[in-house]
Amino acid sequence: MRGITKIYPNGIAANQAVDFSVRAGEIHALMGENGAGKSTLMKILMGLEQPQEGEIFLGGEKVSFASPQAAIAKGVGMVHQHFMLVPSLTVAENMVLGIEPKKHGVFFDRAGAVALTKEYSERYGLPLDPNAKIADISVGMKQKVEILKALVRGAKILILDEPTAVLTTRETEELFKQLVILKEQGFTVIFISHKLWEVKQITDRITIMRGGKSMGVHTTAGISEQEISRLMVGRDVMLSLEKEKAEPGGSVLNVRGLNYTNQWGNRMLKDVSFTVRAGEILGVAGVEGNGQSDLVRILWGFESPDSGSVAFEGAEILGEPQSWLRELGISYIPEDRMVYGAAGGASIEENLISDRAWGKRLNKGPFFNAGAIRKECDDLIKRFKVLARSRGQRVGMLSGGNIQKVVVAREFSAGPKLIIAEQPTRGIDVGATEFIRARMVELSRQGAGVLLVSADLAEVMQLSDSLIVMYGGEVVAYFEDTSALTDAEMGEYMLGLSKQSAEELGRAAHD
Repeated sequence: MRGITKIYPNGIAANQAVDFSVRAGEIHALMGENGAGKSTLMKILMGLEQPQEGEIFLGGEKVSFASPQAAIAKGVGMVHQHFMLVPSLTVAENMVLGIEPKKHGVFFDRAGAVALTKEYSERYGLPLDPNAKIADISVGMKQKVEILKALVRGAKILILDEPTAVLTTRETEELFKQLVILKEQGFTVIFISHKLWEVKQITDRITIMRGGKSMGVHTTAGISEQEISRLMVGRDVMLSLEKEKAEPGGSVLNVRGLNYTNQWGNRMLKDVSFTVRAGEILGVAGVEGNGQSDLVRILWGFESPDSGSVAFEGAEILGEPQSWLRELGISYIPEDRMVYGAAGGASIEENLISDRAWGKRLNKGPFFNAGAIRKECDDLIKRFKVLARSRGQRVGMLSGGNIQKVVVAREFSAGPKLIIAEQPTRGIDVGATEFIRARMVELSRQGAGVLLVSADLAEVMQLSDSLIVMYGGEVVAYFEDTSALTDAEMGEYMLGLSKQSAEELGRAAHD
């Protein structure tokens, strides 16, 4: 890709004369902060966007892709961070979706789809059960299906967007082995990731972007994690977080015996009990889909449990409206910032005051106090380092990291006694991640209780003072102190290979 320039109608220059090249048979990292232009560059390569300037060459031949179908026809495929699979269909049915083999030119050839899946599974060392339903397989298996889907369609260049975001340590190691096998077979992998240690472990070269421009190409072995971070952010970044030892106070949140069956009749929570104390971060670790999201939805009033209780400072809060939860001093950072955390069509100002607009401080009788609102919003934008043209800019026009900062600014500035933080740094860059993690620790040390739910094992182990692990809807482990925990030990519990005794698990409730 040579001289790629993409300027959106709103004037944002997403790519500015970017050069980007990959070699056959290499794993090449593409790194940068949210808003650096990585996604736009890959959308152009995949035919999802068209540049104003620039050229693309594939194997020396000049090409132009008007659609993803045109890109895959030339051997360029992408595995998106959020899987594009149909849960109710089998692995084989997903594998051939859109290119279904036919019997007699009319009927779907199910046996042919199964045979094709087995053939590609064996050829590329990605073992799968063709007849398993997508809804019933692990996240790691879904990742394999997505990769094989691209290979079946003839991809020689694979773009992997945050491929390990929802994988355990063991699944990540397995994926890396499989990527090395593909590399040895001549495939090229473009590896988009925010995790520096992964990039150092698996890639051959790195292209770093900042502000829509390329900061250059580096051999992975010849550049340090600190230097990568500095080139991405433009300053030195603290890669490890120093935090004072927690001194937990009284309980702020008591969860007892939660059981929950979802609308499809699946039992998602099984007798879940734990306590969050003032002044500590209690982490909830586990592979996604093991009840963590259901737990948070119940705590924030989106769902009702079959049985159990949830008390905040001794008072039952199940069934109470979210506005009342906020009045009590509970803040919530949701997993999906654009669905539950922010209104993309509203301004930064409107998003920042959405939880406090009715307060006397921001009102003059029946009217808003415009001066007080402006002052509060400008202060929050400055304190939380939101990169924006003005408080009036639409949130939907910001990068993912800056949208997350808007959500965090609102939730952290509300004077919370309890913070429920669900995947607080998912899909955001190293600079924004550093900032949000530091503020979370700061609030906990000032006396707030924090319930941190994260699929990022490094994050949950580094930030948590105490930790519970969930598997199959149950709490299978509790650690009072996380300082001596290892990835391997955590993996045993996260994959359901180990479970603590009832006595050990009982300590999580601090009864």
